[in-house]
Amino acid sequence: MATLLIQGAQIVTMNDKQEVLTGDVWIENDRIVRIGGNLSGMQADRVIEARGKVLLPGFIQTHVHLCQTLFRGRADDLELLDWLQKRIWPLEAAHDEESVYYSAMLGIGELISNGTTTLLDMETVHHTESAFRAMAETGIRAVSGKVMMDHGSQVPEALQEDTARSLEESVRLLERWNGCDGGRIQYAFCPRFVVSCTEELLTGVRDLSERHKVRVHTHASENRGEIEVVERERGMRNIEYLDHIGLAKPNLILAHCIWLNEREKRIIRERGVKMTHCPGSNLKLASGIAEVPDMLSRHVPVGLGADGAPCNNNLDMFQEMKLAALIHKPAHGPTAMDARTVLRMATMGGAEVLGMEDEIGSIEPGKKADLVLLDLYDFHTFPSFEVDVYSRIVYSAARGNVDTVVIDGRIVMENRVVRTLDRDVVLREADRSIERLVKRI
Repeated sequence: MATLLIQGAQIVTMNDKQEVLTGDVWIENDRIVRIGGNLSGMQADRVIEARGKVLLPGFIQTHVHLCQTLFRGRADDLELLDWLQKRIWPLEAAHDEESVYYSAMLGIGELISNGTTTLLDMETVHHTESAFRAMAETGIRAVSGKVMMDHGSQVPEALQEDTARSLEESVRLLERWNGCDGGRIQYAFCPRFVVSCTEELLTGVRDLSERHKVRVHTHASENRGEIEVVERERGMRNIEYLDHIGLAKPNLILAHCIWLNEREKRIIRERGVKMTHCPGSNLKLASGIAEVPDMLSRHVPVGLGADGAPCNNNLDMFQEMKLAALIHKPAHGPTAMDARTVLRMATMGGAEVLGMEDEIGSIEPGKKADLVLLDLYDFHTFPSFEVDVYSRIVYSAARGNVDTVVIDGRIVMENRVVRTLDRDVVLREADRSIERLVKRI
């Protein structure tokens, strides 16, 4: 049995009581066993001295595209459909096994560096195995799946799938990766969005997700042009259509949900559908601002995600938290989306979206040891005297304050150095990969 002791931290538990404690955390293998008090008398295999630092549950990003990390800076200043059709889809079509692998490694390195311990990822059509291999090697907790696309005139030929083969390949990947490494890696069916999926594909996903008891992750109502296409082709709006075909269920996780009418909001609430908020991406693509305060007031689980690197242009949870806190205040008032609410979205809220609230999202005995240690001893986070810790984290802290990251009880980042990948190799091979893709296009 491996043991780890974290000593003397300010522990922001994110439990139901929102307790903030000062003391130690005792970890055995991948689980938190004891929190609070002085546990220095216990002999641990590893001890992390954390006095003066803040210990958080690891951040949970509920919408990311690791396959797009290589495309950072190559799709600026476009709205969604042009962004996809003119830049992203051609680049995804050019991917090979190696480029997907290094795109994922680059993204995971960035995510761990900013304190993200769990992600919900959507890959591209091909070479998804390479992304799963990167997740397995780096130790990150992930829910992911190949993207599914069997419809649409603007889709590059290399991304156009046969419906049956798309479903078969998804099941093959599920059987290989779902539950890997003690459940650290899980599979989700990922139809891209209604615009690029036939009804046959979507109903196939509905049936297979029920059979295999896994999640479905897709985009919905991100852009008004997207909704116009869905209404023209399917005769109803996005969420209404998903409900009509039986996909609107508790295992469905929808990215964005910016343009919802009242009926769609009721469907989401009544069917137990989950949402993920991506403020940085939504602003950069000029898509709009999701009505998150309203959805939270309806008790809809909402998580946070950076989306992909080419529409953000980073995967930084600190930026997403601050944006989520700020962009809603002009419409809803200064007390809307306070720091505590936003930090909960980044931790327990994300766990609820993934249906993993019993395992991750807070620091409590019995839960997975997915933890982030922040060093807030810096100019931009001081003074600290009698300042609310939630405020310091959401409004003042930055990714550079992340000191140590633990996933499944394993130290994956220490003293600001990611230990589960070779930074120089990843950066060098990422550059080589995108050069190859650009030439291929």
